[in-house]
Amino acid sequence: MAIYIALGSNLGDKENNLKEALRRLTKKGITVCRVSGFIATEPYGVADQPDFLNAVAEIETDKSPAELLQILLQTEREMGRKRIRRWGERNIDLDLLLYDDRIIDLPELKVPHPDMQNRNFVLCPLVQIAPDVMHPVLKKTAGQLLKELQGE
Repeated sequence: MAIYIALGSNLGDKENNLKEALRRLTKKGITVCRVSGFIATEPYGVADQPDFLNAVAEIETDKSPAELLQILLQTEREMGRKRIRRWGERNIDLDLLLYDDRIIDLPELKVPHPDMQNRNFVLCPLVQIAPDVMHPVLKKTAGQLLKELQGE
């Protein structure tokens, strides 16, 4: 089973924030299999904020998608994330991108992540570790989605 999460930070020690989030997830019983390189990116949606450091991790867990979402949100809260404005500054952001080939459409959880195909900062690190992972709705690989986004 292939499960992928996106990590992002644009406040404080960004690199350490990403590493700390991965450490905390491991302590909660999530196996981190692979992590992309950390990439610096411009803000998305709201431009008047610091640049981000982003990554994608492939993980394994026996938790359901809903349980995993709660663990991601709990980890953000424990690390002091404040939700001040949509797409605003944050010391940590953890998003569930893909949960195997599952399609989930609930008010609190949408998998695959509904905007991942439009986000360079998600697709670039995802392609580093899983270029052939399939988007279960669009029926395209991460590599194909990135090429389309970049106009290739």
